[in-house]
Amino acid sequence: LNKGLTTNFAEVNVEVVDSPDLTQKPFSLASKGLGGNPKIVEIGGPPYLLPIVDRKKVYDLKDIANLINSNPAFIIGAGAGPHPYIGVNCEGILNLNIVNGSVEQHSRISKVDQNDENSIQEILPNSESRIALLANLLFSEGKPGKVLKIHVKKRIGPKDFIASIRTVLEEVYKGKLVGLGGAFLIKEGKVKQHVMRDFSKTPLENEEDLNNWLKFYNMSAPLVALGTLVNGDGGLDLRVQHFHSFSHHGEAGHYHYDTTPETVEYLGYFITGDEIYRID
Repeated sequence: LNKGLTTNFAEVNVEVVDSPDLTQKPFSLASKGLGGNPKIVEIGGPPYLLPIVDRKKVYDLKDIANLINSNPAFIIGAGAGPHPYIGVNCEGILNLNIVNGSVEQHSRISKVDQNDENSIQEILPNSESRIALLANLLFSEGKPGKVLKIHVKKRIGPKDFIASIRTVLEEVYKGKLVGLGGAFLIKEGKVKQHVMRDFSKTPLENEEDLNNWLKFYNMSAPLVALGTLVNGDGGLDLRVQHFHSFSHHGEAGHYHYDTTPETVEYLGYFITGDEIYRID
């Protein structure tokens, strides 16, 4: 990665380090580390959203943790938020602990205000552990330990931060499925992100329909993005990358790419999954 990322970023530093305490700001994760039986988990997928939503596809993360034998479960990642609770479709920025069925929520959702189309970020209560439709999550025990630290500045290539990492892993580990989960901080710059509007009343038949339905924003650093990436679909129809970000200033959404290549700075901490689960 130290070598491979230089095609996309002017300054690159990749090393294996002891995880910092990720419960501290700005990361504000529910657990200190990423370690302990890490699993990459994909639930549902875009077919449950497009062309017409399947509202029945709601999943409780307590059930998912039981299904994959994760206890304690520290869960971070990107998915659709619990529309039955929020009342409208929304982005989920998942960040929680589940220990013996007890939930400690630090997750946020982002929704589009139906009056002025601004994005609104909310924190989920401990009583709400559901997601909807689709999610790409890292499950672990949240233990401190070794993590992959990736720090880059100034984008000189066309790829977003995650795609640039993924491309290197595709080239180096041909024929071998590698998945990473974790968190990255957009320290400087602005990024293009979307927030889903409420469910479309008409079918979304193509990319143009989809992009007209999504609401795009230019959001400001600092933003903390959570999610997973894999270097191929492994014959499991995996989504190769999916990260949602939240902030302490109210902005949150689905990460696409930075719009300020000259000034952008990313700092990420990742762990490789021991197992990959594809659910529903």
